[in-house]
Amino acid sequence: MTSGLARTIQGLEPELVSIRRDIHESPELSWQEVRTTRVVLDRLERAEVEATRLDKTGLVVELGSEDPVVRVGLRADLDALPLLERTGLPFESRRRGVAHACGHDVHTTALLGAALALASHEEALVHHQIAVRLLFQPAEESMPGGARLIVERGLVDDLDIVFALHCDPRRDVGEVGLRVGPITAAGDQVTVRLTGHGGHTSRPFLTEDLTFALGKVITDLPGALSRRLDPRAGALLVWGGVHAGGVPNVIPDSGEVTGTLRMLDADAWQGIGPLLTELVDAVVAPYGVEAELRHVPGVPPVVNTEWGIDALRAATVAVLGPEGAGETDQSLGGEDFAWLVRGRQGALGRLGTRTPGGTTYDLHRGDIVVDERAVSIGARVYACLPFATRRSRREAFTG
Repeated sequence: MTSGLARTIQGLEPELVSIRRDIHESPELSWQEVRTTRVVLDRLERAEVEATRLDKTGLVVELGSEDPVVRVGLRADLDALPLLERTGLPFESRRRGVAHACGHDVHTTALLGAALALASHEEALVHHQIAVRLLFQPAEESMPGGARLIVERGLVDDLDIVFALHCDPRRDVGEVGLRVGPITAAGDQVTVRLTGHGGHTSRPFLTEDLTFALGKVITDLPGALSRRLDPRAGALLVWGGVHAGGVPNVIPDSGEVTGTLRMLDADAWQGIGPLLTELVDAVVAPYGVEAELRHVPGVPPVVNTEWGIDALRAATVAVLGPEGAGETDQSLGGEDFAWLVRGRQGALGRLGTRTPGGTTYDLHRGDIVVDERAVSIGARVYACLPFATRRSRREAFTG
């Protein structure tokens, strides 16, 4: 079965690369992926594969048995980032300030290839009593993420297991990184807004020195968190934006700092809100300013289950051989796929996109370039996963 799927995807490879480039040069932000959805839907319709829209963006495809022994979910994300591309590629983004700098164009095209291959071998899915639900998800880059829509629609309720692949530009193409347990971190948005009367910089003692207080929030809040949390929680608060005043001799009456709080431990993450409020109030108390904390919980860590990794390893080995399945570390990056595997079996794998011996990039960089062989590899791994899952002897289903 694996060889038949591989041959089908090999025949599709030039077209899949072309589709990936088309999506890459027309990126769309979260909840705006109308054209991307249309590109995927048009190709599925040409193959007479039925797909259902989630809303204006996003698609669901159902394949396989109506009386399955196992129900498998496969997910890819559609959206791009508000970021200027600087690759100089012939298919560089034509939308200034929007770019596929996280590899979602690769994920989408890989899952499309898997959908076309599985549809052409649907009789095998029926024979093995496998049902497959392919989820083309919008808005992974927003918070708390488009995966919440998938959950709210009940599209994972009846799944036994769900899988995703994510590009890893630090791993060579031809490798997939695997890890049992947490593979990503929780990620929240934290904004602290301070207000006061403002005044002259020559007389800070007659007003509230708001800018100084904001500086204390910037430096002291991360430090205070490190002393109030178990270090094993892996908390990291990093500021990304600071806004206050603009005149050298005026103390402003308002200012804010905004950033992300990332945590490796799910239990510590769930109780972080009250502690943040307590610490912000304590940090600014000596300066007489008013503080408003806006804490937007994002996503929990993705926790890969043993059964999920066993199946993903088997599919990877079938596609790439034993040398293609490697170990990976837990990342402090966030991924809303966490909502899909929360309380159920599943796994996220890291799909290598670095050309061996070539430049090492990082995600969310405007100059990131991926080795396009990853498109076909991702499609083959996705397509093999339902059969690898079926062959697994584990029956510890959850959900």
